[in-house]
Amino acid sequence: MQKEKGTINSFQKYLSVWVIICMAIGVFISRFLPQIPDFLNRFEHAKVSIPMAVLIWIMIYPMMMKVDFKSVKNVGKNPKGLFVTWIVNWLIKPFTMYGIASLFFFVIFKDFITSDLATEYLAGAVLLGAAPCTAMVFVWSSLTNGNPAYTVVQVATNDLIILIAFVPIVKFLLGVSNVSVPFDTLILSVVLFVVIPLAAGVLTRIIVTKINGTEYFENMFTHKFDNATSIGLLLTLILLFSFQGKTIIENPLHIILIAVPLILQTLLIFAIAFTVCKLLKLPYDIAAPAGMIGASNFFELAVAVAVALFGTSSPAALATTVGVLTEVPVMLLLVRIANKSKKHFTINQE
Repeated sequence: MQKEKGTINSFQKYLSVWVIICMAIGVFISRFLPQIPDFLNRFEHAKVSIPMAVLIWIMIYPMMMKVDFKSVKNVGKNPKGLFVTWIVNWLIKPFTMYGIASLFFFVIFKDFITSDLATEYLAGAVLLGAAPCTAMVFVWSSLTNGNPAYTVVQVATNDLIILIAFVPIVKFLLGVSNVSVPFDTLILSVVLFVVIPLAAGVLTRIIVTKINGTEYFENMFTHKFDNATSIGLLLTLILLFSFQGKTIIENPLHIILIAVPLILQTLLIFAIAFTVCKLLKLPYDIAAPAGMIGASNFFELAVAVAVALFGTSSPAALATTVGVLTEVPVMLLLVRIANKSKKHFTINQE
């Protein structure tokens, strides 16, 4: 695993600013150049937007290359931290997200959001809650001086669990929400946006490492794709907001209303994971990334699945996009909280 420096680059640090700029550009296109999203909407297969799929592959593929699945053989080392990660991510997080989002969208904000919109916003929130972080957690872990080798194991095992658990959890929670989602469409989404880029990333890692060595792959090759990932994300956001322009113009307050439960959920999940690690007397460098991977979201996957299931102009897709907007500032706050709490944990002597 590449040892990331304990810094966050300017693009990542100001991601929320970039999202706002992309929102403005997208809304402008929707309002004054509607022929662009109309044209792009023609390129669709099996309810999947081909332009969106290409951009999302550009984002996800480099992330999957960075995950060393050989690290899974180390799951037996300090398994308590892994159990915390797995239980919080898959048995707690999706269901607390459902509960918190339902409370806000259907009860607290009922005078501001119609029932139909609330249902789709809830669907978007569920997709975020069922997709634990894959890539940015490496950044959060490094900023909290987390154990890099252990973080790789946490991420790798979660990526494998996604293949099994994501579909049934989303299907169940959306079913409870009275949202009809065909199993085949949901499975197709996971194949397109997890299995294919995951397989491509693993294959690339094996081939490049075999030819040029691990050091070249981790320190040079993966960084060749940094700009591609950033550009892919920005273009995806512009495209999404161009499809969402009418909704945003008519309901600008909804961006804030969606953000509130997402932020509260993030704080809650971090508190649960971090506190449990403290109670289990786990060292800080394991507890910190365990809290971060649960709190953060694999928003790229959530956006992709929302678009595939509900369409590019759907409220569900908008809700997942708001997840991108809130991600960095909230996670940076949690990084500060974790670092200030370090003195209350034991220090790993390995």
